[in-house]
Amino acid sequence: MTRTETHRAPVIAQATDASPSSDTLRKNWEGPGGWRGWLSTVDHKEIGKRYLLTAFVFLLIGGLEAAVMRAQLATPDGHLLSAEQYAQLFTMHGVTMIFLYALPVLSGFSNYLWPLLLGSRDMAFPRLNAFSYWVFLFAGIFLYASFVMGKAPDDGWFNYVPYASREFNPGPNIDVYALGMVLLGVSTTVGSINFIVTLFRTRAPGMSINRVPILVWGTLTASVGNLFAVPAVSLAFLMLWMDRQLGTHFFDVSAGGQPLLWQHLFWMFGHPWVYAIVLPAMGIVSDGLPTFCRRPLVGYTAVALATVTTMVLGFGVWAHHMFATGLPVMSLSYFSASSMVIVIPSAVAVFAWIATIWTGRPVFTTAFLYFSSFVLLFVIGGVSGFMTASVPVDLELTHTYFVVAHLHYVLIGINVFPVVGGIYYWFPKITGRMMSERLGKWSFWIMFIGFNVGFFPMHILGLAGMPRRVYTYPSGLGWGSWNMVATLGSYLFAIGIAMFLVNVWISLKRGKAAGRNPWGAPSLEWSTSSPPPVYNFAVIPNVASRYPLWEGYMDDDEDTGGSTIHEGLLLDHGRETIGTTMLDAEPAVILKMPGDTYTPLLLALALTLLFVGLLAQAWWAVGAGVLLTLLATITWLWPQRKLSQIER
Repeated sequence: MTRTETHRAPVIAQATDASPSSDTLRKNWEGPGGWRGWLSTVDHKEIGKRYLLTAFVFLLIGGLEAAVMRAQLATPDGHLLSAEQYAQLFTMHGVTMIFLYALPVLSGFSNYLWPLLLGSRDMAFPRLNAFSYWVFLFAGIFLYASFVMGKAPDDGWFNYVPYASREFNPGPNIDVYALGMVLLGVSTTVGSINFIVTLFRTRAPGMSINRVPILVWGTLTASVGNLFAVPAVSLAFLMLWMDRQLGTHFFDVSAGGQPLLWQHLFWMFGHPWVYAIVLPAMGIVSDGLPTFCRRPLVGYTAVALATVTTMVLGFGVWAHHMFATGLPVMSLSYFSASSMVIVIPSAVAVFAWIATIWTGRPVFTTAFLYFSSFVLLFVIGGVSGFMTASVPVDLELTHTYFVVAHLHYVLIGINVFPVVGGIYYWFPKITGRMMSERLGKWSFWIMFIGFNVGFFPMHILGLAGMPRRVYTYPSGLGWGSWNMVATLGSYLFAIGIAMFLVNVWISLKRGKAAGRNPWGAPSLEWSTSSPPPVYNFAVIPNVASRYPLWEGYMDDDEDTGGSTIHEGLLLDHGRETIGTTMLDAEPAVILKMPGDTYTPLLLALALTLLFVGLLAQAWWAVGAGVLLTLLATITWLWPQRKLSQIER
């Protein structure tokens, strides 16, 4: 965003989606149709839907990988897969679920919802938004292209050295992973910058920082965390690639390198990343649950502060994953204590959700079932993680299936359940149609039962001594029956996911018309039509409370009244939205937003060509990628229309 010294007084108007000014807005904001529009759009809603769809495709791929692995482990002495095949499947399953599904699906929600929640017409950097998606897509394709070569990453998603070094893994498997993760890190980083600037610069007038939805707090905190965490793992993967291909010795102990350095750099990223894929999901629950409890969230300020505190403390617990590596006793004591302390802000959120349900009047919709079940799964996953915060307990459990159970309660129970609940909640807004409640409740109970039958027995397997990262096991150890239960439960969970997808498909075709606000929800996105118009709001709303659509109906200190949804700044001189001050959201500048363009796609393609050249060591492709990246960047930065400052 840039600014100019020309001045223009904004027009205050009343408008609806059917007014003449809305026709002007529609012409200003609509892009070209057909494939040209599909490739060039920078509309945050389209990009958000693409993130959601792509992430769910990766979820299904990761689920199929898990199904094959569970078939292998269902009985002792399984031989469905060889050790090498299992290693590749195991690694790609982790990479897919953790990096290609868990955060991107939350980015999909935030990309679609943020401007609607904040009373804006787009993200702060629409082109950067599109670029982030294209790089994410190409990074996923880059990683999965290794399957075509039969050389997929095979050292686990944690990729520990020296097993990942060229001496022990000479093929291209690890190089694909290393370069793919650096490429994916570009997408995560630019997306995080966009979210941060969007919050602090494009909120509706009056939406002070203590009035933004908790989903915004969760995504903001995750985005700030990513800016510090992603460089650590990108550096680690770049150093590993250099060790393997350029002869450096960062992790080579025979040449003075330190293999343990990899674990430090990886987990400096890995543990904050866990919160990056949990905190926005917690925000979904914190914003959706009050709608169905018919009351504001209990302890808004405490939950917002707990969200930020969780991420801050998350940067101080990375060695929680390294208790078995021989760290000094003083280090073990510090990281054990910090791993226990981080439970406190999580407990604040849990008690706020319980109090909201207890003091509200719950409406037992499908979305409510997913949100409330999340609270239970959050507690189970948190307690199992708290147990391993104790060094003696962790030394016994760290290499067992107990940790696998904990990981899945965190990544599926605390991510997938609120995500599916969020789909049921916002599906009417996104599509204009309602999902089937009957089929939704059936799919919920099958998912909930299947998930717990599938993953809770893994705690028992871990306590019985079954190690993780094994592709088969002998009979006579007492693990076979529990593994069979876990396999059947995971398949039942998969049936529940399939029923959910069927519900989505049927509802898209024959769902009942939703209307503007079918749930009676309190936040700004429900003041628009369903689905929202391309320009989001006919006028920029003015906000005077945390729940602008509930004003006058609740007994709350924030119910000050005075929000105006259909009267405000018109801003119809091209693609415009409002820029406000950081804390109090006072109008400061009219932002001229860029139109649809192919530049983000071309820049992402050029960058991908560069990484393909590095993988193949085709230096002509590297040179071409660098040149095309520079040209696309120059095109991107070529002067555009600027901003006009509001007359004060």
